[in-house]
Amino acid sequence: MSPFNLETCARPNILTLEPYRCARDDYKDDGKNILLDGNENAFGPPITANSSLLAAAGSRSGPGFDLLGLHRYPDPHQADLKQLLCNLRITHAHTTKTLTPDNLFVGVGSDEAIDALLRCFCIPGQDRILVCPPTYGMYSVSAQVNDVGLVKVPLLPAPTFALDTNAVCAVLSSEPHIKMAYFCSPGNPTGSLLAKADVERVLSHPTWNGIVVLDEAYIDFAPPSASLAEWVTEWPNLVVLQTLSKGFGMAGVRLGTAFAAAPVARLLNNIKAPYNIPTPTAALAKYAFSSEGLAVVASNIAAITAQRERLLVELPRIPGVGRLRGGTSSNFVLYEMLDAQGNPDNAAALAVYERLAENRGWWYASGVRSMAALGV
Repeated sequence: MSPFNLETCARPNILTLEPYRCARDDYKDDGKNILLDGNENAFGPPITANSSLLAAAGSRSGPGFDLLGLHRYPDPHQADLKQLLCNLRITHAHTTKTLTPDNLFVGVGSDEAIDALLRCFCIPGQDRILVCPPTYGMYSVSAQVNDVGLVKVPLLPAPTFALDTNAVCAVLSSEPHIKMAYFCSPGNPTGSLLAKADVERVLSHPTWNGIVVLDEAYIDFAPPSASLAEWVTEWPNLVVLQTLSKGFGMAGVRLGTAFAAAPVARLLNNIKAPYNIPTPTAALAKYAFSSEGLAVVASNIAAITAQRERLLVELPRIPGVGRLRGGTSSNFVLYEMLDAQGNPDNAAALAVYERLAENRGWWYASGVRSMAALGV
């Protein structure tokens, strides 16, 4: 068991925060009501004359949201959307308990959840978070924006890129101001799935009163039932982040989720902007979770993973490509680049990066450049 105590881990001002309330908090808007508290424009948006846009939005083969409804504020709670997200991750592979909408925060991409967690739990200028490089860069950016310190414990070396649980637990024992540990699984940019036992060891740390944040942005490319989202019903100190940007191919709608124990999810929902999920975003997401949408997602993921397997066969045949150095649980692979003598070479890796960018127009995140230091 973890010694986690929400009352002493969260910021006192957040625990006592009186969240913003509107008429939609007291009365369910089924589309037939007219809630006057928002002072909305009853004439509607200026795009109603665009028949092609209306036809696309109202197509029976598409999500079909009503453009005339855009003059109304969105549902601030998104209970229906949250239930669909729960349904997607209820597998009972890790627990007999069942996720409910009370376990969810939905935001503008998972980046909103990353930032909201920092504002909930970290006192600026005092608290810290732990990250395990190489990893997603927004954890450190959001920490800096919020004046939160950063403690780095590198992952174990390639090819496993596993959590160094001994080092992580030692740091958590010695650093009382670390409020959260951000882990990426599958890793970005490693593609490695973290071992469930390693995550559990950190969750069950005997003295650390903090939150484990598990970022599962690429989980849809991992083996079935790999997600630990439903584990938040067992661990009050676990938050699992997910997004529609990767496996669902919907980066443009900017929808991310945080699965958490109900008390933690409640804090996140208390501090969010009242109408943070736009109506079109919710409508598109709901369509993606329909039987038709999920069938397309499954087909696309199967095609992507088939190409991943093809790359695993074909890339090693290319001169200058070395060993696979990461995992195979994402939609990308991580390989060494070799010099003329067949040794891993930083300069060769950087040259490949620059040639792909300049000659082929294939741009990668700046973090890929830094991976040259790892010989990949």
